[in-house]
Amino acid sequence: MDYVYPALFHPESDGGFLVTFPDVPEAITQGDDFADAKASASDALGLALRGYLVHGKTLPTPSRRKVGHVDVPVEMVNALKIAVVEAFRASGISKSEFARRLGKADTEARRILDPDHPTKLATLDAALKLFGKQVFVTVRDAA
Repeated sequence: MDYVYPALFHPESDGGFLVTFPDVPEAITQGDDFADAKASASDALGLALRGYLVHGKTLPTPSRRKVGHVDVPVEMVNALKIAVVEAFRASGISKSEFARRLGKADTEARRILDPDHPTKLATLDAALKLFGKQVFVTVRDAA
């Protein structure tokens, strides 16, 4: 899954921007200028999507970008963490089995699956490979 969602940047009277996401109404933020607002939007989006996972909710599917929308990606670490949790849930295996297959202690496996616990990129990559997933990185010009 691509963790890129369309956002609306609403100019504010003070010169800043309010940012909202049609697909993720919980993600609302602002910034002093467009660049600041876009950076804040990526953070807010990742936080909101992790919140979906914490509460056992299914992530919303990103809609097609419409005129006036700006694509905002989830930061890489958050995207990989979200992908691991989604792949684990889809696998149907237990946390203990996940730990065994990954060669980690149960406590470490639980931390890997905790959306709010930081995990190293190499560990997230290894977990995704365990689920038959491969990470691709795309670099785009900033909007």
